[in-house]
Amino acid sequence: MRWSRRQFLASTAAAAALPRFARAATPLDIGATAAARGLAFGSAFDREVFEDTQWAGVLTAQARVGAVENSLKFDWLRPYGPDADFSGADAVVDFGLKAGMRLRGTALIWNDWLPDWLKWRSMNDRRAIFDRHIDEVVARYAGRVASWDVVNEPFLPIQGREGGYRKGYWFDAIGPDYIAAAFRRAAAADPNAELVLNEAFCEQDDELGVSVRPRLFDCVRRLKDDGVPVHAVGLQGHLKPHLPHDYERFAAWVAELAALGVGIKITELDVDDSHLPLEVAARDVAVVETLQRFLNAVLKVEAVSEVICWQLSDRYSWYGHADWYPKDRKPRSHFWDADMAPKAAAYATAEALAASAAR
Repeated sequence: MRWSRRQFLASTAAAAALPRFARAATPLDIGATAAARGLAFGSAFDREVFEDTQWAGVLTAQARVGAVENSLKFDWLRPYGPDADFSGADAVVDFGLKAGMRLRGTALIWNDWLPDWLKWRSMNDRRAIFDRHIDEVVARYAGRVASWDVVNEPFLPIQGREGGYRKGYWFDAIGPDYIAAAFRRAAAADPNAELVLNEAFCEQDDELGVSVRPRLFDCVRRLKDDGVPVHAVGLQGHLKPHLPHDYERFAAWVAELAALGVGIKITELDVDDSHLPLEVAARDVAVVETLQRFLNAVLKVEAVSEVICWQLSDRYSWYGHADWYPKDRKPRSHFWDADMAPKAAAYATAEALAASAAR
């Protein structure tokens, strides 16, 4: 194959951008690298591990934390009515525990992706189902699922609801107090579980990101003042280099958030490459540069204890299923490619973790 000058330059740039870990042929074990600094590294995963042994091998070799991506969500457990089918979730949890991972449940209460049957229920029924869901799920996995995203993405100001809250069946039935109610019920169901409030968009400096940050901050402050057992805040980290961002300023805000008395987790790290160059080499360079700038900034915050990516491999990228993602490309958003080979992004992440201050 004869390369164009543009392709050659992109390839050269990719090689130059390759982190020192890769250039030195350092064995790649991101989980161990993070643990050496007192941090935890992990990945989302789900039922695909049962059919894809190659993926299962990469996951269990690298991740010390496993975030159950879908099987513990309401719509997966109760797709047809209030009675849950736990068979799939049980298998995924058993897999993670046998692999030695600390497990996180995502997401216990979320106003998105709820099954249609719920909308036909009265408000009283919804409140009862809300209580039942939390009680049953958290109690069933007590001592096995160590950490829960108790409430996911509570704010979406662009929907226009007072207070900037995200619309949904739970909010309609309970109002803003659904957040505190969920945390209190989860704590009662498993007093030893780590309870996390998880939110999106905060790393962005666009109109959406800067509108979510103060609302999340005030929410956490009120919950802590009221004695609600919120142990940590999860900040997703779906990085969008095409949108305004200032990761140093974001890190300063994260430090202020942590000062409220909560731990901080990066819970869904990846890079949205939909607006990056089509050429793979150039796109990989941009992904690496984005990850480096983000991690180098946010890992300065001592309260950040975990970095969890939203799937390790492009093979299971959620971007490829998004209707807005360009059809002229396949995602290069994650740390391993679709053939399960580590990319420069994996080495860049290991390098940033190794360079961070010890916890």
